[in-house]
Amino acid sequence: MQDNFVHLRLHTEYSIVDGLVRIKPLVSKLVELNMPAVAITDEVNLFALIKFYTATMGAGIKPICGCDINVQSEEDPDKYTSLVLLVKNELGYRNLTELVSRAYTEKITHGAVQVKKAWVRKHREGLIALSGARKGDVGVALLDNEPAHAGALLRSWMECFPESFYLELQRSGRTGEEAYIDEALKLAAKYNCPVVATNDVRFIFQDDFDAHEARVCIHERRTLDDPRRPHNYTEFQYLRSAQEMIALFKDVPEAIENSLEIARRCNLTLELGKPYLPNYPVPSGVSVDDFFIQVSEEGLDKRLIGIFATADVNQQEEIKALTEAVNALAKQKEQSDAPAAIEAALAQLAQGKTAEAEAIFQEV
Repeated sequence: MQDNFVHLRLHTEYSIVDGLVRIKPLVSKLVELNMPAVAITDEVNLFALIKFYTATMGAGIKPICGCDINVQSEEDPDKYTSLVLLVKNELGYRNLTELVSRAYTEKITHGAVQVKKAWVRKHREGLIALSGARKGDVGVALLDNEPAHAGALLRSWMECFPESFYLELQRSGRTGEEAYIDEALKLAAKYNCPVVATNDVRFIFQDDFDAHEARVCIHERRTLDDPRRPHNYTEFQYLRSAQEMIALFKDVPEAIENSLEIARRCNLTLELGKPYLPNYPVPSGVSVDDFFIQVSEEGLDKRLIGIFATADVNQQEEIKALTEAVNALAKQKEQSDAPAAIEAALAQLAQGKTAEAEAIFQEV
């Protein structure tokens, strides 16, 4: 039996909706608990990744990059379910960033940020998926007493993520968890789908629960004593130790073992401190530098025309001649003070002082 465990579902403070975990205290606690790895899965964002990656690598803990995403229902577009995506390699990282970016740039609803299942299929390579437990589409179908539908959904996900889809199990004191686990285990056995345990972590220490509830209330615009307030979280969603998780799932040991197996399969290396500029498309036969000069000159011409739209014909001719001369000087770059002179001349032109601009140019 395994004597360790890896948390694969955890929201940091960058999940503004419900996360309370800060990176440095998280890493300190992981070191104290002697945990070999951890995943962060903030809700549809990767904002914490660099800070998380740097801190965990520095402490000798393996970082696992991931996200909780909301998948729009194909049957009812007004509904969505949860899915957890974990990065296996660089391709998976690129696919996850593409998927998260698309969720915002092609936002499909005015509510929670969602993705379409077709998008997930397109960007599935290099990723491991966890079912989302009770709030995943399979879990919802099981709790709605629709085993056939749940089976169809499970088969669909297993085809989408071959040997990389896991039914997620949780025991954090929330309604319906045991009923879901009973049915999920039956389904897993029927379709030979692996299971994995998570604790859906939202805070580090159990005593942080009240502070977490306050944060949730701020997001929901409710008060703590509001009798109508939904209670979607429990005090048990803290960073439990490996021993606690092993005891909690002693009847399903493979759920613990698979947390370590998934951690072994996730291997992302980031090269930090090196800038990566976009590969900007340029016309065939033109270098990036020449194209940059060309569009800069065109843009300058347009802006000068706008600034001096009210100038008379003679002034416009002067401006055109000066602009051409300045551009020519910029290309030649023969004199060390040319860039400063160009900047000064353009500043005078911007103020409509063509004579002053011409005088500066003549000096150069």
